[in-house]
Amino acid sequence: MANTAQAKKRARQTIVRREQNFSLRSRMRTAIKSVRKAIESGDKNLAETVFRKSTSILDSIADKRIIHKNKAARHKSRLASSIKAMV
Repeated sequence: MANTAQAKKRARQTIVRREQNFSLRSRMRTAIKSVRKAIESGDKNLAETVFRKSTSILDSIADKRIIHKNKAARHKSRLASSIKAMV
């Protein structure tokens, strides 16, 4: 348990940041799933539209250092190649 005022404040801040990070990470996973769902539906235009939105979400989360920028790039690359492989 925190004893000093500074330690108590840091504990409070940690809880708030953890909740925010959890929310952002969940948003990222949802964005990736929505692109995969659009790819499975077979509609290339829809997949490209959803991919553009999810790209900005991935970039913003990487900018906030919730995930590493290379992880965001890897997800974007794999999704883009899946869209490109669509008939």
